[in-house]
Amino acid sequence: MKVGFIGLGAMGRGMAGALLKAGHTVSGFDLNPAALAWLEDNGGARAAGPAQACDGADAAVLMVVNAQQAEAVLFGDDGAVEGLPGGALVLSSVTMPAEAAQSLGARISEAGLNYLDAPVSGGTVGADGGTLTFMAAGNDAAWNAAQPLLTAMGQNIYRFGDHPGPGSTMKMVHQLAAGCNLAVAAEVMSFGAHLGLDPAKVLEVLNVSAGGSWMIANRGPRMLTEGRDASSAVDIFVKDLGIVLDAARASRFPVPVSAAALQVFLGASGAGFGKHDDSQATRFYERLGAKKVRSDQ
Repeated sequence: MKVGFIGLGAMGRGMAGALLKAGHTVSGFDLNPAALAWLEDNGGARAAGPAQACDGADAAVLMVVNAQQAEAVLFGDDGAVEGLPGGALVLSSVTMPAEAAQSLGARISEAGLNYLDAPVSGGTVGADGGTLTFMAAGNDAAWNAAQPLLTAMGQNIYRFGDHPGPGSTMKMVHQLAAGCNLAVAAEVMSFGAHLGLDPAKVLEVLNVSAGGSWMIANRGPRMLTEGRDASSAVDIFVKDLGIVLDAARASRFPVPVSAAALQVFLGASGAGFGKHDDSQATRFYERLGAKKVRSDQ
């Protein structure tokens, strides 16, 4: 398939690479020139904007930060919709509220295109390896058209409905689990270090014990570093747990653990580490006077 890929960050880069490895033709756009250079070096083509990236494409894949960016790259000046032919697919892997996915899907349908609400999980490792989990929702035309792309980029592919929205709902529920687990990981590592334990040894024990988790195993080693190279930034969980709390408020459902976890990420972001790797949620505790988890190297 001919694919226009918008958003070549830490996740998008791996996803575009998986499409190229599967034999798809990829033209991409990102505001970062280094990302465009990477795409060219790996067999893709750089575009000057979303419309050019999607010119004549069978599908557009979106991997931008939020719903506002998705709407801008689709319908703004030089938007992707200008380049897509009628009947083409828009596959959005953007984490957004379900209501935003529904609204975006309606606009895309009005433009004569098919929309699949398909956020992902699996991190950069999953993106690079083509083993992501997709949480998809959309009509049969969108679902069927997306199969060659989903199977190239993902290993665990789920469909939650025949209209946009439920995919984003599932991703929100997932982010509740991920954010709370990461906040606990930051707290346990910080608490251990504050009590005088070697953080590396704390991590080693947790990884072979009942108190361990995927988040501790994955983010723990990065907590021992400065975390300047972000594969997923602290501010991502400020956004995503904010989506959780907004949905909980609207549905009158209590989420006290999520509310507490959000404070950890807000604290780290407010301390100036919003763009750092999300493992640096530990900085929240450090700024409160806890001993450092990270080394001085």
